[in-house]
Amino acid sequence: MADGIPASGKGALLIGGAWRAPSAQQYASVHDPSTGRVVGEAPIASADEARAAVDAAAEAEERWAEVPGHERARILRAAAARLEADRETMARLIAVEVGKPITDARIEADRAAGVFRLAAEEIRHLGGESFPADAYERPAGNEHRFLFTVRDPIGVVVAIGPFNFPLNLLAHKIAPALAAGNPVVAKPTSAAPFTALRLAEHLVAAGVLPGALNVVVGPGGTVGDALVEHPRTRLVTFTGSTEVGKALAGKAGRLAKRVILEMGGLDPFVVLEDAPLESTVQAAARGVFAYSGQVCTASKRFLVQDGIADAFAERLAERARALRVGPALEETTEVGPLIDAQAVARMEELVDDARARSAQVRAGGRRPPERTEGNFYAPTVLDAVPESARVLHEEPFGPIAPVVRFHDLDDAVRIANATPYGLQAAVYTRDLARGFALAKRIRAGGVHLNDPTNLRWDALPFGGVRESGLGREGLRYAMREMTEVKLISVNYGG
Repeated sequence: MADGIPASGKGALLIGGAWRAPSAQQYASVHDPSTGRVVGEAPIASADEARAAVDAAAEAEERWAEVPGHERARILRAAAARLEADRETMARLIAVEVGKPITDARIEADRAAGVFRLAAEEIRHLGGESFPADAYERPAGNEHRFLFTVRDPIGVVVAIGPFNFPLNLLAHKIAPALAAGNPVVAKPTSAAPFTALRLAEHLVAAGVLPGALNVVVGPGGTVGDALVEHPRTRLVTFTGSTEVGKALAGKAGRLAKRVILEMGGLDPFVVLEDAPLESTVQAAARGVFAYSGQVCTASKRFLVQDGIADAFAERLAERARALRVGPALEETTEVGPLIDAQAVARMEELVDDARARSAQVRAGGRRPPERTEGNFYAPTVLDAVPESARVLHEEPFGPIAPVVRFHDLDDAVRIANATPYGLQAAVYTRDLARGFALAKRIRAGGVHLNDPTNLRWDALPFGGVRESGLGREGLRYAMREMTEVKLISVNYGG
């Protein structure tokens, strides 16, 4: 067993401050994507256990909201310190559960600790506003009133996390919720439960009140629906596919519940012909091949101007062929496995479709023959990809770089905006005036000039437009989403 997985090999549910085995004794095997071997058993909760977790959170709602802000901040800082001390175990868990190269897994562990520290700091800024009552003619008597707003915790928050960042993206939901005074029910992915359960152990040890944090694992159709539909749930924060997110939003909307959705993307990486070739190619390789492309902000479509397209595609292919593909726990691995065999089969489908439509395979396009076990797919560069290819319309979530050629800026904007998504985008050029012009016209939640698409600042607003998301993450912005604004008036005129 990997470090961090219980000696029994089985995880437990956290409900109302108590760790418990699932009542039906149901478990699902967790596989190491690098080897295919079983590393542990995820506990599968029932719908009743999911509802019990929300009940426990609701029972703790007032008690946690009454904890002074400075005390909540102390607890979050203590959790951060525990994560920092446990960095290597957390990183190895991430690598084993989801196949993230160990060097990248350590970065994720570091960032998650930082998220809890940032959330502690933001408690001091979670305030309201005051208003000059006498500036308003009505209602009468405003010259004797004082008006101000406060932010109240919204109530029970359900945090549904993805497999690709099982620690950091769950931290981005749990930390701001707890900081704002809300109890949380977390539902990590069944593919990577042990990272989330170890995070919960650290939060409990740091002093989070019993019931203020609960963790249940299980399928969305039973556990997820029970969490969303429970009458005491007030906000659902979700990272995952657009299809699932839209269904979740429909359920929550019918019950007048707030949602924060971080969903899919087909993030365009636009290269103008005056871009510095070498640094642009290096950034492109990071943007598409980091964590095997299994990142919502990965660069997924390379829109390259005609004059530089041949050179760009060949240099990117050279870089792809040079990357070391290997098991996640090997220190020299640059590109690890995909999450499961179905993901590999999807890469094959998308590449075969592009080939059939006349795209050229400049690198990869197959499973690495030297990798006889695990879920590996070679870093792939497709050139001259026609706009009809599926890989330009369906999020691949894998190490595929499709190169599309364009003629002028209008052409680039048309192709960039030709999907229902709008998460992030990148533009590479030496001409910042043209870069700003493109940034203004591309529909996305974030546009990076001369930086790849997969950048995120943990404290700053993050999210997409259209079918890529709803609401914003980023500590201060998430905390605003997770609170209700209350107007208070004081009549001191007697």
